[in-house]
Amino acid sequence: MADEDDDQDQDETPEPPQRLFTLTEAERARQELEPFLVEAMDSRKKLSGLENELAAVAARIMMMGGVLVPYEKLAAVRMQHNQLAETLKSALNHILETGCLIKDLDVGLLDFPAVINKQDVYLCWKLGEDRIRFYHRQDEGFASRKPLDPRDLGPGDTIQ
Repeated sequence: MADEDDDQDQDETPEPPQRLFTLTEAERARQELEPFLVEAMDSRKKLSGLENELAAVAARIMMMGGVLVPYEKLAAVRMQHNQLAETLKSALNHILETGCLIKDLDVGLLDFPAVINKQDVYLCWKLGEDRIRFYHRQDEGFASRKPLDPRDLGPGDTIQ
């Protein structure tokens, strides 16, 4: 019983406060993170193909009841799978450690927590865009992106 109480105490540890980015910091981070995002996307795509290949072999074995298993090929595929999984994990961790949020790995969508006009927002960037040009409130998503052009901000509308 005492051990269970200790486990509950550890689970209730508050998360550290969310890092807030200025536009300049987010843009600098975006440039540094883009290669890691591309690597993560590529690894995920390759992993999916390997998982399909492994599933097909497993299905063949089950359906045919003990066909000759190509152990060497399966071992090589499994090793490649493990290496790609580690590469993916490392790239994702590198991105997340900055305080940036990965919103959609399929399209390469990153959000950077920020404050605009005393409102919590995400500076939003999608792979292929030349710079961070959009933002949206934290309770909204990609479809609600609004243009972000610092030259258009009035004197009271500062990005913090």
